[in-house]
Amino acid sequence: MGISFDHVFICCEPGGPEADALLAIGLVEGTGNIHPGQGTANRRFFFEGGFIELLWVHDPGEAQSPLTAPTRLWPRWAGRHTGHCPFGLAFSPTGTDVPPPPFSTWPYRPNYLPAGKDILFAEHTPLHEPELFYLAWPHPQAAAATQAKSHPNGLRHLLSVSVGGPAGVTRSAASLAAQAAGLLHFHAADRCELRLSLAGTRAVEFDLRPTLPLVLSASAVSR
Repeated sequence: MGISFDHVFICCEPGGPEADALLAIGLVEGTGNIHPGQGTANRRFFFEGGFIELLWVHDPGEAQSPLTAPTRLWPRWAGRHTGHCPFGLAFSPTGTDVPPPPFSTWPYRPNYLPAGKDILFAEHTPLHEPELFYLAWPHPQAAAATQAKSHPNGLRHLLSVSVGGPAGVTRSAASLAAQAAGLLHFHAADRCELRLSLAGTRAVEFDLRPTLPLVLSASAVSR
């Protein structure tokens, strides 16, 4: 048993109008939700192997409360156009065992999760890097079992994630540990961007920049 990629959040405008770009390329939208006490809401698109979450702050007071402030969701969202990386990468156990994450963490216990379920945030990640966190309980994607994961454009399985940014930047210990564990990759880019590799029924690439700092690249796999 091990750890795998679970989902990515991308900070977006209130209401998530950027989701229209994902709908336009043939993705089927799943259910969204609101995070009581955290001040955020989302729109989501699911695949086998993970999902894309468009995340925005709907209640600045909750997002800056003593409970939520250490997550830095507020400055990350508020600074998404001024140099802060707008991404968060979540990882989860692949089975019933819960191995420790490869990076040092602190526990976040939001009001919307039941007792005993902690989100473990990586320590000492700068805001120019993506937030890294670990869903420290078995089968965190059980609630996603009923979501549509096949899309008219043929995309189905999310394989890997790569974060782009300026070359030569020193990475945090947490990011380097996640990279060494094979959980993510980094590539050189003019600005913060995300490249998701997927498997589908045909080879295709969807470049959603500048609406979203996101590129989806799919390879064809035989059925």
